[in-house]
Amino acid sequence: MKAILSPQLRRNVITQVRNYAKLMRVDKPIGFWLLLWPTLWALWLAGDGHPDQGLFAVFTIGVFVMRSAGCVLNDYVDRKIDPYVERTRSRPIASGAVTPGEALVLFVALALIAVGLATMLNEPARMLAIVAAALTIAYPFIKRWVSIPQFVLGAAFGWAVPMAFAAQTGETPQLAWLMFGAAVIWAVIYDTFYAMVDREDDKKIGVKSTAILFGEVDLFVIAGLQVLMLTTLVFVGLRAELGFWYYLSVAVAGGLMAYHLWLARDRQPAGCFAAFQQNHYIGLAVFVGIILHYSFNPPAPLQ
Repeated sequence: MKAILSPQLRRNVITQVRNYAKLMRVDKPIGFWLLLWPTLWALWLAGDGHPDQGLFAVFTIGVFVMRSAGCVLNDYVDRKIDPYVERTRSRPIASGAVTPGEALVLFVALALIAVGLATMLNEPARMLAIVAAALTIAYPFIKRWVSIPQFVLGAAFGWAVPMAFAAQTGETPQLAWLMFGAAVIWAVIYDTFYAMVDREDDKKIGVKSTAILFGEVDLFVIAGLQVLMLTTLVFVGLRAELGFWYYLSVAVAGGLMAYHLWLARDRQPAGCFAAFQQNHYIGLAVFVGIILHYSFNPPAPLQ
């Protein structure tokens, strides 16, 4: 009995699936982690160390889906720019491996999955999910018009924080917005490092970024944002009545931030990119601190 697909056709299908996965940045999980860590911070704090398992699954899958959808849309919008940037010219749409039409179909498919996941949440979280979708769609266009697109990216990446609180508790307390603020500031920090890699190319093609806006004082401004983020995390700890392990994790995060500044000290693309990638460990450190707090200081049982 002949195979339904010829060997050549099978190879073509496998190659195209890989191209779609590359378009979704499956091969570059750093964005997934940067989006996931604040989500996990929020789930654990909202659940007093014991988040709902169903919500954990929905939000983890949702982070992957929304990050993938954002990457696909970003590359579609940048399809006429990416071929002129050294770092992005090999992306699937820019290289011709995936057509713009295919990218739009993939984006719609991912968006429908995201909608399905949102229907599993309560009404407050569903309302916030609408804002998350708007931010995801807006970001690729914003960087053509404003000099601080990283703040919009930060809002998009951090919006899972109030969503997690709303899904877990039915409300978004002050603690949720404090943590959201920390997530926004953090995104501006690491995405400015990222934008410093492409600064010269972006100047030529007219793409705006905080790396261009900050100019020669970029590292000084990043250092100020790092201090502001650490301060916000301290206020999160005070508001949530967290203990020693959490504050130790914030101190570790501070040490990592200093190291990232050192990596980018010469503003060379390789050092800036390394600083961006290693921001992942800041999110991990804070999450470990939250986990350890609840491990050694479990919440008192309800009377």
